[in-house]
Amino acid sequence: MGLLQEFKAFAMRGNVIDLAVGVVIGGAFGKIVSSLVNDIVMPPLNLLTAKSGANFNSLSLKYSHLFGSKIDLPKMENGAPVLDSAGKAIIESTDPDLLKYGPFLQTTLDFLIVAFAIFMMVRLMNSLQKKKEETPAAPAPTPEDVVLLREIRDSLAKSTPRRAD
Repeated sequence: MGLLQEFKAFAMRGNVIDLAVGVVIGGAFGKIVSSLVNDIVMPPLNLLTAKSGANFNSLSLKYSHLFGSKIDLPKMENGAPVLDSAGKAIIESTDPDLLKYGPFLQTTLDFLIVAFAIFMMVRLMNSLQKKKEETPAAPAPTPEDVVLLREIRDSLAKSTPRRAD
């Protein structure tokens, strides 16, 4: 039973509980950030990039092209190249000779957008926190013992006759 008791003591430490709560809250906050980016930030950006065709996922390069060979586009059964919605040829293959740098660029761009969105949220929260801290706090109430001592002093001052010097 010593191992079980030791594990219980470990699992019930404040740090472990705090970590568990942090992971759960972090997961929920991750869903909020994902929704913010996917549902609010990305639609306007997609409108801007759809006109310019800025989608990096289809970018790739054959290693053999670096040495002077021709890039072969994947062909459908009828021999035509596979095209995306804009009519551009898509280079997607399981060819091990293919260097797919486009998805890396797209993931990096997505990360920068998410990081900027989180930065703006934290900045907004910090500015709201500063405004909250700047409001002057109400003066602390006078402790009860000080109030009683003042009443005693005032009572003694009224009851004691003044001497004429």
